[in-house]
Amino acid sequence: MRPLDPRLLRRSRPVRRFLVATVLLGLVAAVAVVAQAWLISATVVALVDGVAPTSVAATAAALAGVVAARGVLAWAQATTGTRAAAAVEAGLRHDLVDAVLDQRRTGPAPSSARVATLLDTGLDALDGYVARFLPQVVLTALVPGAVVLTLLAVDPLSALIVVLTLPLVVTFLVLVGMVTRDRLDGRWAELQRLGRHFSDVLAGLTVLTGFGRDSGRGLREVGERHRRATMTSLRTAFLSSFVLELFSTLSVALVAVAAGLRLVTGDLDLATGLLVIVLAPEAYLPLRRLGTLFHDSTQGLAAADEALTLLEGEQRTGHLLVDGPAPVDVHDLVVIHPGRERPALELPDLTLQPGEFVAVTGPSGAGKSTLLAVLLGFALPTSGSVRVGGLPVVELDPDAWRRQVAWVPQDPHLLAGTVADNVRLGHPAASDRAVLAALADAGAADLAPGREVGEQGQSLSAGERRRVAVARALLRVRDGGAWLVLMDEPTAGLDADRESTVLGTLCRLQESGDVTVLVVAHRAETVAAASRELRVDRPVEVVRAVPATEATP
Repeated sequence: MRPLDPRLLRRSRPVRRFLVATVLLGLVAAVAVVAQAWLISATVVALVDGVAPTSVAATAAALAGVVAARGVLAWAQATTGTRAAAAVEAGLRHDLVDAVLDQRRTGPAPSSARVATLLDTGLDALDGYVARFLPQVVLTALVPGAVVLTLLAVDPLSALIVVLTLPLVVTFLVLVGMVTRDRLDGRWAELQRLGRHFSDVLAGLTVLTGFGRDSGRGLREVGERHRRATMTSLRTAFLSSFVLELFSTLSVALVAVAAGLRLVTGDLDLATGLLVIVLAPEAYLPLRRLGTLFHDSTQGLAAADEALTLLEGEQRTGHLLVDGPAPVDVHDLVVIHPGRERPALELPDLTLQPGEFVAVTGPSGAGKSTLLAVLLGFALPTSGSVRVGGLPVVELDPDAWRRQVAWVPQDPHLLAGTVADNVRLGHPAASDRAVLAALADAGAADLAPGREVGEQGQSLSAGERRRVAVARALLRVRDGGAWLVLMDEPTAGLDADRESTVLGTLCRLQESGDVTVLVVAHRAETVAAASRELRVDRPVEVVRAVPATEATP
C-alpha cells in the first residue's frame, strides 16, 4: 500500500477532512519553526550585544509565544489525528462487516479468522498511520522546504549543503522503508496465520479433547513464529533509526562546521550563524521522525490494504443479461490467484448444454472448486474465456446472473434462524409447501422446518447442513427460476439412501431439458449418476460420455 492510498480517500471522508486540516496546521508549523529559530538567534545576539533588558524581554516573550504555539499545534494535530483515526477505523469496520455479510449471503466469504484479525488487531494499528504518520508526511513535505528557503535568503552556502545532504538521508529513508515493509509484511502474515490457527483450534476443540490430542502444540509453534517475526521487525526498526540518526547528525555537523569556520574568520555575522546552526537540524528532524513513525504505521497500512482489497478488489460492474437457459462455453481457461505463481486451474475446453448433468472429478487441488467460482463470477480468469450464451461471464450483471444459478458450496453457510428460514434463502417468497417439497427432494424430510438453527449451522450435523443447503438450491431452481445448478460435493456426509434421493432429484432436473447440472464429485455413485464425467487435471480429459437416458439415480 502507498503512503496515501487513493482507495482510502475515496472511501473515507474523515481522511479527506483530516488531510486538509493537517496541511493547514503543517503550513503554520513550518512558519513557527522558522520564527522560533529567528527569535532564538535574536535573543542570544541581544544578550551578547548588551541590548536593553526591555528589548530582550520582548524578544524572549515572543519566543515563548512561538514555543507555546508549536505546542498548541502539536496538540491540535494529535487531537484531530486521534479523532480521524477512530472515524476511519469505525467506517472500515462497518463497511467490512457489511461486505462480509453480503458475501456470505451470495457466495464465498473470507474466513472468520481473517476477518476477526482485520477487525481487531489489524485496523487498530491504523491509529499510528492516521494519527501520527500522515501528519508527519505533511510536515516532511513542508518544513524542510521552508528551512531551505530561509537559509537561501540568509546564507546560500548552508542552504547548498542542506540541499546536497537531504537527498542522501531521503535515499536511506527509502531503503530502510523497503526493508521494514518486507519485515513487517512477514509479521502481519504470521499474525494472520496465528489467528487462523487459533480459530481452527477453537472450532475443533471438542473433537481434539475427545481424542486426547494436544490442541496447544500447533498454536505454540505458530505463536513462536509470530514472536520471531516481531523481534526481527523490532531489530530492523532500531537499526534503521540508528542509520537515519547517524546520517542526519553528520549532515547537521557539516552545516555547523561550515558556519562555525566562517564565524571565526569573520565571513559570517553572529546572528546569521546562530540562525543557521539552530535552523539546520529542523530540516532533518521531520525525516528522522518519519522513519521512526513508518515502523508504527506499517502493520496498519497492511491491514488497511487488505481491508480495501476485500471491499473493492473483486467488485464487478457488468451490465449484460442472459435470457434463460443457454450453453456455457469455457476455452483455454487459466486461473492464478493473487500472490500465487502456480495456476489454481487449467481447463482447455468445456461446453455445457442445457439438460446436461456433468460430474467434475480430479485430485484435490486440481481446481474443481475454482471452476465453480469462475462460473459464479467470484473468481476472475487470468486468461482464456468463459461465456454463457455467447456473453462473457465477466461482463454479465453479477446480481442478475447469480439469480439464475443455484449453488451449493463445499462448506455451506447457514444463518441463525429456523431450517425453513435457511431454505428460503434460495427463494424468500416460497410457500411452506415448496419448502417441504425441497427438503424432501434433498433427502431431508426428517428435518422439521421450524427447527432452530444456530449461526454456521450449530445444532445440525454436517450431513444435515449439507441437505439444508441442497434443499435451498433446489428451491431456487423450482421456484426461483434458476437454470444452472452448481454443487460442490453435495452428497458428502450423506448415507446411501439420502444420497440416492439427492442424485435422483438431480437426474430429474436434468431430464427436464432446461436445467444444467454441474457437480464436483469424489464418490463413484455421483459419477455414475451423471451423463458425463469431466476430469480436471493437467491435462484435462473427458473420461467418458454416455447418453442421458443411461444415467441411473
